[in-house]
Formats: sequence, structure tokens, C-alpha cells
Amino acid sequence: MATPAIINVMSRAAEKAARSLKRDFYEVENLQISIKGPGDFVSAADKRAESILHEELSKARPEAGFLMEESGEIKGTADSRFIIDPLDGTNNFLHGVPYWCISIALEEQGKITAGIVLDPIGDEMFYATKGGGAWMRGNKRLRVSGRKDLGMCLIASNAPLLSNEYDKHIAQVKAIHQRQAVLRHNGASALDLCYTAAGRYDAFFQGSPSHGPKAWDVAAGSLIVREAGGMVTEINGQTNPVYNQNVLAANEHIYAQLKDILNAK
Repeated sequence: MATPAIINVMSRAAEKAARSLKRDFYEVENLQISIKGPGDFVSAADKRAESILHEELSKARPEAGFLMEESGEIKGTADSRFIIDPLDGTNNFLHGVPYWCISIALEEQGKITAGIVLDPIGDEMFYATKGGGAWMRGNKRLRVSGRKDLGMCLIASNAPLLSNEYDKHIAQVKAIHQRQAVLRHNGASALDLCYTAAGRYDAFFQGSPSHGPKAWDVAAGSLIVREAGGMVTEINGQTNPVYNQNVLAANEHIYAQLKDILNAK
């Protein structure tokens, strides 16, 4: 199967940004021992990568707008925009943990129509187009898992950053553990969603009333899960997880079970 042209455009931009981020990532280990620490360095690396993505994608689609984590919104002349997270998993990157990624989605007329997530260290790229299925680089088709027993599932999540929302998350985690499921908190939502699309995780959830995942965290990954046969909604079942700071993604067999557990807490 030929890779869609828009995926080629986004992947070339992501690969160029990834080269910059990989150089910076391997430098982080040397900065860990400094008194100041690597925080400022990583912030600069993030912005550098975003600048590369903006420049490269603007060349290919000069009419498109942008919504970016660091630079915010840039209006275009067409009803389309790229939604970009140049470095999802910043804290992992900061500590030298190789679980982080670049996420790019294309939104057209209010709908996410294409998305890629690139894991530079793992050398994996996940991508999807609306109606075109979900894939990994090398034309490997992605499918969500088929597990039906929640007690056999591996579920990913990320904890809220605000302490006043942590108690609810802990209650949700306890309820899931009581069903014998295993949880992972890995710190990169876009990559967690792609692992769900690939059947490595059976589900992923994250969200809070005021400080959940942003559009650039979940836009590409949500499309990839859907195109891999999964269900993606807000935790309460509403259908717009990209802009409402919470997301639940799962295979069709455990989605309702997990939604009920999460909403009971």
C-alpha cells in the first residue's frame, strides 16, 4: 500500500525535528550533573523542534494554520491546520528516559483527517488517515487488542498534575486494580494511544476537569486508535476528546466496562 502524500509530508518534517531532538536527548545525560539542571536546555530543545516542524510543514502547506504547544495558534488562509506537539513526554526526556515522541495531526473543517506519532528512540512511526486505516512504518497494519476480560488487560494512564484532582485518579486506579487489570503510567499520552492502537495496551485514559491532555497530546493518537478499530471518547462517553481535556481509548470489548468504572469514582 502506498503511503498517503500527507503522511509523507508530515513524516519528513517529523524526521527532521527528530534528528535535532535526538542530539539534545543524548546531551541531557551530561547536564544531569550540573547545578542548574537540564530544564532550560530541554525547553530550548522543545522550541527548536517546534520551529523545524512549523517551517517544514509551512513549505508543504503554506495555506494551513497551526496549533502548537509552545507557540499557540497561528491562523492560516484555509480551513485546515496542523496540531503539533514537538515533544510529548517532556519529563521523560528531561530525565533521560527514552519514552517520548513527536505528534502531528491535520485538522480539516473541524475534523482530524491525518496523524502521525514518531518515536525517535524506538525508531517507530505510527500513522493514520481518516478512512484509510492505521499503520506503522513498513506498512504494518495496526489493530487494537481483542481481550474481553478486564482482568487480563494492560491499561495505560497518566496522573493529573494538580494535587486536588489526584484523589479521584487514585480511586479510579484502585477500582481498576480490584478488577485485576494492570496499569502503567508512562508519561507520554500520544505514544500511549499508539500503543493502544497497536494492541500493546488494551486501553488508555487520562483526564481531569481543569488540567487534562491538550489537543496536541491526543489529536493524532485518537485518530490512530479509531482507525485501528478502537473506541475513543471522553471519559464520560461524549465524543469530542481532542478539545475537552480528557480521553478514554479502548478496544470495543472492554470500553463500556472501563467507562463505567471510571465514571463511578
